[in-house]
Amino acid sequence: QMQLVESGGGLVQPGGSLRLSCVASGFTLDYYAIAWLRQAPGKEREGVSCISGSDNSTYYTDFVKGRFTISRDNAKNTVYLQMNSLKPEDTGVYSCAADPRFGLAIIATVNGNDPGMEVWGKGTLVTVSS
Repeated sequence: QMQLVESGGGLVQPGGSLRLSCVASGFTLDYYAIAWLRQAPGKEREGVSCISGSDNSTYYTDFVKGRFTISRDNAKNTVYLQMNSLKPEDTGVYSCAADPRFGLAIIATVNGNDPGMEVWGKGTLVTVSS
């Protein structure tokens, strides 16, 4: 069974950092693109970042560019989201999704929706508050 499990969320003060992990099981992430999306309480889901499976191309939405970094470790079947300079508006449930098509991951990230990604995780909660 193909699964994604996110971890690394928690409570952090504004200006702090967290590193989220998205671990795959039941399949190999090597050729899969991964998208990170988030949903704040009472708000629409929005895309954060994505990374391709072929050449590690990356894409960031404007509100995280320069603060967040997406990376992957195929040996660990894991994709990471390093989040620095966190702001209260970064609060939300962060979910990862996988699909072999990088174009689909970009659509999910740009539009903040599910264009038919193959696998979704259940999310991890990030709370940025003093």
